[in-house]
Amino acid sequence: MKDFRTLQILDLCKGLFERLGVDYPVMRKILAVKLTMDGRRTPTIFNQQQAKKKNKPEENGFLKSLGMYVLLSLFIIPIMLFFDNYLYQMSIFFGIVMFLVMTSMISDFSNVLLDLKDKTILQTKPVDKKTISAAKTVHISIYLFFLTAAIAGAPIIAGTIKHGLLYLLLTLVGLVFVDLFIVVLTAIIYFLILRYFDGEKLKDIINYVQIGLSITIAIGYQILARAFEFVDLSITFTPSWWHYLIPPIWFGAPFELFLNHDSSGYLVGFSLLALVMPILMMMIYSRMLPSFERNLQKLASQSGEGKRKDNRWKNWLAGIVCRSHEERVFFRFADHMMRNEREFRLKVYPALGLSLVFPFVFIFNEIRMNSYASLVASKWYLAIYMACLMIPSAVAMLKYSGKYKGAWIYQTAPLTSLAPLFSAVLKVFIVNLFLPVYLVLSVIFIAIFGWRVVPDLLVVFVSSILFTVIFSVFLKDSLPFSESFADAQQSGGIKILLATLGIAMFVGIHFAATLVPFGVWGYLILLLLITYFAWKLAYKTMWNVKT
Repeated sequence: MKDFRTLQILDLCKGLFERLGVDYPVMRKILAVKLTMDGRRTPTIFNQQQAKKKNKPEENGFLKSLGMYVLLSLFIIPIMLFFDNYLYQMSIFFGIVMFLVMTSMISDFSNVLLDLKDKTILQTKPVDKKTISAAKTVHISIYLFFLTAAIAGAPIIAGTIKHGLLYLLLTLVGLVFVDLFIVVLTAIIYFLILRYFDGEKLKDIINYVQIGLSITIAIGYQILARAFEFVDLSITFTPSWWHYLIPPIWFGAPFELFLNHDSSGYLVGFSLLALVMPILMMMIYSRMLPSFERNLQKLASQSGEGKRKDNRWKNWLAGIVCRSHEERVFFRFADHMMRNEREFRLKVYPALGLSLVFPFVFIFNEIRMNSYASLVASKWYLAIYMACLMIPSAVAMLKYSGKYKGAWIYQTAPLTSLAPLFSAVLKVFIVNLFLPVYLVLSVIFIAIFGWRVVPDLLVVFVSSILFTVIFSVFLKDSLPFSESFADAQQSGGIKILLATLGIAMFVGIHFAATLVPFGVWGYLILLLLITYFAWKLAYKTMWNVKT
């Protein structure tokens, strides 16, 4: 087994782990297995995919995906260079880091925190619980280190060049406490859910909480930006009681305290919170860890209310949106897969929460800068296009499944084409995931802007269907639900980031249509025709996979 450099560095802390009662040699072997499995791409059952991977060495998809975070970090550098208010620039910096890291924690690390394999495999062996818990904690910490380094590395270098070594020391210590705060906060939230719910209901509650966390993070980031005001081209900060509830400000305060030598009482208070809260939460977490591990077993329970529901309405819906018997069968199959794949929901549902929030970010900015009356008379209802940002990432996830080994059934099905499968999967995505978000936003936008925006909302819905067809290119080289989630880290990245830029083009065309009399209705008719023929073209060519 490969001796990872990360573990070689970890060997320097061997004495510390042993003093804490951890069987270090056993923990190291557990970590070696975990890191090996993380870096091993799971082969698929299809020959064309195996051919692509055959001569490639094992590679870690997570480490490859860090390139996107490095690219995002370049946009943080101007904040570190062009502002002289340490409290402002470091609060924004830590806010961005917390936003990206916690979003990644919710979508990518939840399955590690809630993993049952350690209990079912390791606890049947002579391995004590403290060693298993330490291995899980270190495993998460290793990946948090790489993730944080990718996000914060370039800004830290730029900031150190400008502000000096004390700035570097404060930033590194701050990032350690930020990561500690995020991990423990996430674990405590899951602990509370595990304590009061069980069975299938627990799994649903976790998904809803992830949506809530995503919304809270997005709203909190907006509140952070509004804690500061620009007056005569300078940044001012007037402390208020609610600022003590914003963690990024806690971690930004020590820079103003030590680098600007400002010993104001509120800065001391913020700095103490940055030091005390992560340590206090860690102490609470260490106390509740045994109970957390016991309650984790509830995820394997099938207790609670059964999932039997009346499927007549679903069958009716399949009959409406599907044009053939094969497509209706695949529609019910895809609906079942999306509803019951917990890992799929872990990765996709947080994006649903962000899609509900992002359209209102621009609306609140407009109200803050002008007035509600000017908002109602404006064309800011086009902000609803921000909900379409979920489409590329969600569609890209449709090819993954926890039961991907069962994909052999596609080859045994008596079909000459699997185009009905692709078509049905995308229709289920639109009906189950995008449509609820769109309807909620539409009701709110009609309440704000009035009935005049109904034609525009129809244009947005048709455009979203066209987006879905365009972005289904991510499914071109593989079948839905046919690959392991172990490969999912490699699916997103820059492709999805670049694909979402196409949304701006549709917003621009829609805005131009509003400037022409009856332009929106004309654009709607044109979109309907384009979408109809795009769907048919995709059905006949891109999705027409032979078995």
